[in-house]
Amino acid sequence: DISEQLNRMIPQRGDYRHLEGNAPAHIKASVVGNSQMLMIERGRLLLGTWQGLFFCEFDGPRQRTVLVKLIED
Repeated sequence: DISEQLNRMIPQRGDYRHLEGNAPAHIKASVVGNSQMLMIERGRLLLGTWQGLFFCEFDGPRQRTVLVKLIED
């Protein structure tokens, strides 16, 4: 649902000034964001019943690096 809505809001073939062909990917990444702070307790990710974690690739496929930084309370 989220991906389909983003595609409706930010179509691949739009009237973009950025001419490299990946303007929609840049806009989608700006809307969705590129970082997230998550809580872990007793070694388990704290998520609500209907929550999940997912990664979005708008300009690929390509190899990406995921950085995880742990900050103690």
